[in-house]
Amino acid sequence: MSVDKNESIQFQFFGQYLGQSHTLLSIMNQQFPELGLQQKDCIKSSWIETTLYWDNKPKGISLDSLLYRMLNESFPFKVKSDYVITPIPKAVLEELWKKMIKMGMGMIMQWNPYGGRMNHISESETPFPHRSGYKFLIQYWYYTQDDSKVESLRKLYDFMAPHVSQSPREAFLNYRDLDIGTNQNGANSSIFGAKYFKGNFERLVRVKTKVDPDNFFRNEQSIPPLPK
Repeated sequence: MSVDKNESIQFQFFGQYLGQSHTLLSIMNQQFPELGLQQKDCIKSSWIETTLYWDNKPKGISLDSLLYRMLNESFPFKVKSDYVITPIPKAVLEELWKKMIKMGMGMIMQWNPYGGRMNHISESETPFPHRSGYKFLIQYWYYTQDDSKVESLRKLYDFMAPHVSQSPREAFLNYRDLDIGTNQNGANSSIFGAKYFKGNFERLVRVKTKVDPDNFFRNEQSIPPLPK
């Protein structure tokens, strides 16, 4: 696509690979030669060190920094998510980039590829059901407190509706999105429950009823117990 000189959009590719960098380079340069991945683009680290990286900690900082939470820091943002099962047409992607450019700085979209070992684990084996058949997870992230920008993110989410999972339109629990429902004020929790857990939701409700019948551990989208 062409981008006007007064507009800007940043594409950043990063990810984690469990193995040696030379193996990764061989795979990536065979499958995605257009990326031109080189050894200098790779960072070797332990799993716990990657936690520091994802938390934007300075390079070389002690692992002890993970023991201290900066509760006084505030990073207002809005997050939504989607699961993609079928390829998204190129024309849709072109329109998506234009919408993101219009939204400006602060808008981030992250795609997490699925597959591999995940395809061999039954969706009912663990509470997390998004296993075989999914191409990737989309995270829509907007750093903002501006209600109008939050609404523009919701419109982008609506635009993607025909190109993601449906009936239900699934979501990732860790990207908490209260737009898809809450269990407060007697609301129907099965709506957001099906999006996060699919067919596992009813089983989780039964477990919750057994181990926490008084609903002591709760939040806006926690698993509710069955009524007494």
